Order: sequence, then C-alpha cells, then structure tokens
Amino acid sequence: MSTTDLSGQALTITDDTFAAEVLNQDLPVLVDFWAEWCPPCHMVAPTLEQIARERAGTLLIRKINNDEHPATGASYRVLSLPTLLLFRNGQVLHTIVGARPKARLLAELDDALAR
Repeated sequence: MSTTDLSGQALTITDDTFAAEVLNQDLPVLVDFWAEWCPPCHMVAPTLEQIARERAGTLLIRKINNDEHPATGASYRVLSLPTLLLFRNGQVLHTIVGARPKARLLAELDDALAR
C-alpha cells in the first residue's frame, strides 16, 4: 500500500486511477462522487477542501466526476449525487448521500473511523 499525496488537497481521480488512489492507500480515503450539474455537489466541495487541509496526513480526499467516469460509480452502486464513500484498507467503511454541514460530516466520518 502507499500514500501518494499528503498535501491536504482533494485530488481528482478517474476510473483508471481509482485503485491506486483509493484502494491501495495506507490512510482512509473519502471519495466524493459528483457531477457538474449537481448543485449539492458544488455546496459540499469547499467543505471537502477544508477537511482535506485539516486532516492532511490522516485522511485523503478524492473526487471523481461520475458523469465522466461512470464505471467506478456503477461498481459501487452510486445512484445519487453527491455520494461520499469512506474507504479503509480498500473496503467501504461508510456511505454518505447528499450534502452535509461540515460539523455533521466530520462527526459522521469520525464515528465511522472509530469503529
């Protein structure tokens, strides 16, 4: 396993880079499945950028445009956007559908990571 980025940025990934950037990471990874046409996706994006900076070194944030790269979303049965999937050791640990305020999102993530 590896950690390819500890810069505290929400990096954009594709179907082709998903395994390397998500499944093969030492740290937990939160993946944001989004689309350009999705207003709640745009609402949650700045929050995810903040979390990426604040949790640098302990949590990775990855973003995948579900319209441009539908295979990954289909394989994880993403039906609504935004969908956030929290991965640890290559497995889905928690799913969040829809936008959340930052405090609630962090509480859900921390609760899931504590399990």
